[in-house]
Amino acid sequence: METMKALVMVVVLLDGATTTYAVFTGQGVDFQYLNVHETMVATRIRPSEIKSFQEFSESNNGDEAEGRWKLKLVHRDMISLGNFSNHRHHLSERIKRDVRRVASLTRRLSGGGGGGVNYGVEDFASEVVSGVDQGSGEYFVRIGVGSPPRNQYMVIDSGSDIVWVQCQPCNQCYRQLDPVFDPADSATFAGVACSSTVCGLLENAGCRAGRCRYEVSYGDGSYTKGTLALETLTFGRTVVRNVAIGCGHRNRGMFVGAAGLLGLGGGSMSFVGQLGGQTGGAFGYCLVSRGTGSGSYGSLVFGLGAMPVGGAAWVRLLRNPRAPSFYYVGLAGLGVGGVPVSLPEAEDVFRLSEYGDGGVVLDTGTAVTRLPGPAYQALRDTFISGTAGLPRAPGVSIFDTCYNLLGFETVRVPTVSFYFSGGPILTLPARNFLIPVDEVGTFCFAFAPSSTGLSIIGNIQQEGIQISFDVANGLVGFGPSTC
Repeated sequence: METMKALVMVVVLLDGATTTYAVFTGQGVDFQYLNVHETMVATRIRPSEIKSFQEFSESNNGDEAEGRWKLKLVHRDMISLGNFSNHRHHLSERIKRDVRRVASLTRRLSGGGGGGVNYGVEDFASEVVSGVDQGSGEYFVRIGVGSPPRNQYMVIDSGSDIVWVQCQPCNQCYRQLDPVFDPADSATFAGVACSSTVCGLLENAGCRAGRCRYEVSYGDGSYTKGTLALETLTFGRTVVRNVAIGCGHRNRGMFVGAAGLLGLGGGSMSFVGQLGGQTGGAFGYCLVSRGTGSGSYGSLVFGLGAMPVGGAAWVRLLRNPRAPSFYYVGLAGLGVGGVPVSLPEAEDVFRLSEYGDGGVVLDTGTAVTRLPGPAYQALRDTFISGTAGLPRAPGVSIFDTCYNLLGFETVRVPTVSFYFSGGPILTLPARNFLIPVDEVGTFCFAFAPSSTGLSIIGNIQQEGIQISFDVANGLVGFGPSTC
């Protein structure tokens, strides 16, 4: 195999087409071409390509191989309440959610929410983010709640520090795929007293009948309100006891069938934080590409087994005291075709200020990567220059750079890269930056401008890449796919 070149041949369209693309290059390492004959994502999801919920449940066993707990991830578009829409509709709905998510993160940061005192994991005591904006996620995992375990689909969210499920009695609940969890049927459900340390850390904490009440509001108008409790969660054959969760009796949301949310953020009340020393502060995920066929799932792994043995490019995590839930990384620049893009005010455009402004966040709940206006324009214009021979198409939704590729079997496009601080380079597969938006051959450049100085690396750009967090040592690694 050849080592990766600046310009790669990619097949970007048509069912059954094959593709050759580079995955990425890390500091001091030239990664070879991977998936030389990988089948591209179908242009739309078909009912026949989707496993039944029973099939998914039966096949979703945890993998407890050597110090890790492994679960399957599924994109929300593969989970339906029975209505299968066309590709353009899926995109439209996804972008609506995405716009709300980005607005939520921006408002949260500008308002300074999310601060607080850090407590040891052994106390189960750190803030539960409440009354601030976060938005809803894009990927689901299936876990068991209670004893005996009731399987539930949960949204994973790397920007949230709470675990919650809809609960009976459900005074107001949105529609979910599984029966609503009933704590009366669980032998391990234990309400948290108002006088407990955990309850004392809640923003907008309440008390009713001696039990601690919580409330979490999201920027898209979604919310969950209910009681705080300790409960057992089951991941395949692994049982995790005394997890602090929200038991939501009044809920409203755009969670599309999920029973609740599994917070994977940087605070000690997130699921990762609560696991603490049990997993060495290590977890990782590989997000399967949207719209793939039957049997295609991503993975979510907890424990030191999530750390790649080799072949990963490691980047230092940055901490923002104003937003401790979020995973920030240092970004030094962008590349197109293996050449750095000339950016205005390059030293400052991605910088996280001492006041918590700006910076670059890795987020599973945002789909499309957002960049500050000047950086986006420079990246877009450079990419357009490298694709001058391709026919253009009108913009779609938030995308202003689109191409009409109907009838093409192969096209030649320049690579797109993130240059991280310290040297590592992440070069994206073509399907992570040129995506189908309808069934008639329109593909768009999957980046968008941010209205503020905040940059967000979204899940479209993360798909098919093994992303591993070594929280204890403050690192995140980007490696070849293990989906």
